[in-house]
Amino acid sequence: MEHPDFWSALDELIRRSQLVIDRPRGSAHPRFPALTYPLDYGYLAQTSSTDGEGVDVWQGSAPAQSLNAIICTVDLEKRDIEVKLLLGCTREEIQLVLDFHNRSPSMKGLLVPRPGSTP
Repeated sequence: MEHPDFWSALDELIRRSQLVIDRPRGSAHPRFPALTYPLDYGYLAQTSSTDGEGVDVWQGSAPAQSLNAIICTVDLEKRDIEVKLLLGCTREEIQLVLDFHNRSPSMKGLLVPRPGSTP
């Protein structure tokens, strides 16, 4: 079932927010140095997610930097659930992000592609 108002609301949130990339592609995770970020990773400034921080964003390399999917994650160590936005991600980049969120036994992610979005 499509929910265009949901996706439009996310588009509006992105338009109204500044994207801050604080973990560039190839950088190491602050707590797990062996884990590197496959894409630029950051957050929307002056927003909040379930962890009290800004809404997380993965930024891909596609020329159109529009929202093409979200990933819902559960982290058993932190005991939280979050939604992460994927902006301008190619199919390959989406798979990299999904793999990133599913490689640990304590974290799992579920991809929700935007209906009609073709990276």
